[in-house]
Amino acid sequence: MLDAYAEIFERMGSLHSDMEQAIEGLPQEALDWIPAPEINSLSVLVTHTAGAERYWIGDVIGQDESGRVREDEFHVKGISAEKLIESLDETLSHTRGVLASLNLEDLEVVCTSPRDGRKFTVAWSLAHALEHTALHLGHMQIIRQLWDQK
Repeated sequence: MLDAYAEIFERMGSLHSDMEQAIEGLPQEALDWIPAPEINSLSVLVTHTAGAERYWIGDVIGQDESGRVREDEFHVKGISAEKLIESLDETLSHTRGVLASLNLEDLEVVCTSPRDGRKFTVAWSLAHALEHTALHLGHMQIIRQLWDQK
C-alpha cells in the first residue's frame, strides 16, 4: 500500500478503535438506547457508519457493490457489541483491500455512485468517508457520555 493510502487507512483504523471504545462494555439496553427524539442509538450509528464507509470506499471507489440498503441502517436493534465490532472490522478490512489496490493517479479518477449516478473523485470520496466517520464518532462519544451519566 502506498504511504498516502496507508496514512488514510491508519486514520480510519484509529477512528474505528475509538468507535469500539464508545460501545465497549455496554449492555444491549445502552446500545439500543435513544436519548431523545431524532437522535440515533449507538447501534444505529455504528451500523450506519460502517455501511457508509463500505459504500464510499467499496461501492464508489472500488466499484464493488455491497447491496447496501441505507434506510435499513436506521432501524437496527438488538445487535450485540461483539457483532457491531465485527461489522466494523469487516468494513475496515475491505477498506484496506481497496486502498491497497490504488495508485496516486487514482486520486483524480472520477467514480460514479451506484446509488444515484452522481460523480465523485476518489480523493473526494476518501475525504468524505473520513469526515463522515469522524462526525458520527463524535455523536457516539456524546451518547456514551450521556449513558454513563444516566
